Amino acid sequence: MNPLWCNGQWLALKDLPSLPLDRGLLHGLGLFETLLALDGKPVFPDRHLARLAATCARLGWEFDFPDFRKTTVELLARNQLAKNRARVRLAITAGSGPLADLRLGDDRVIWMTAHSIEEPPESLAVCISPWRRNAHSPLAGLKCASYAENLIALDHARKHGFGETLFFNTSGHLCEAAMANVFFVKNGDLFTPPLHSGCLPGITREVVIELAAERGIPCVQRDLTAPELQAAEECFLTSSTRGIVAVSRLDQRKIPHGPVAKLLAQGWHERAWNS
Repeated sequence: MNPLWCNGQWLALKDLPSLPLDRGLLHGLGLFETLLALDGKPVFPDRHLARLAATCARLGWEFDFPDFRKTTVELLARNQLAKNRARVRLAITAGSGPLADLRLGDDRVIWMTAHSIEEPPESLAVCISPWRRNAHSPLAGLKCASYAENLIALDHARKHGFGETLFFNTSGHLCEAAMANVFFVKNGDLFTPPLHSGCLPGITREVVIELAAERGIPCVQRDLTAPELQAAEECFLTSSTRGIVAVSRLDQRKIPHGPVAKLLAQGWHERAWNS
């Protein structure tokens, strides 16, 4: 039956409201968060909720969900997901309203769904996307319902035998993957694009930066070029549902799964289970 939570009620998936004039449906005017759940408990729920509140504020939307953790646990239990790994998706759509007015409509919809997911891959082959990110876009850094750009780029990668793709931005600097943030290691230092590159302020990205500081690994956030990426000794992607996944191949260049990624993955795993 796949029960879901919607606007404070428990519904069957088939009963989720679908409004033909909702600007989320018509124009992609909506936001979402995707969380990992382990054995029926959400991972880093407070961080995800804080990010959603911050992104809502950028659109002038007010957002508050005081029972988020409790509701998520109940959602997982109702979907018989109290064991193993699951994906929780929390979304908010603008509802109906004037085209040139971003304010939430009275019929706005907030809902959560949960589904089981497989264990993440140990590593991924990654290509460079033929398209560029616009770091100056008003959507830069937002986890926005208008997600077709990511899906088109990911589909292109998979058709060419890759599991993910990396975007550079219009300034020629490394930005992010279609569904993840990116890190690489050179001479023992960790590098990742800064937020002004246009990348998403990822939750796992944030945790990895904290873990690196705790373990004495220098982490540099600055504009990064293609030659620097190609010279990486290690490379890995970070996302909420997969955690840390090594990049085994960048285009045609093989990259070893090195000690820095393994150390940080162990730290992430410990935090995730205790969050």
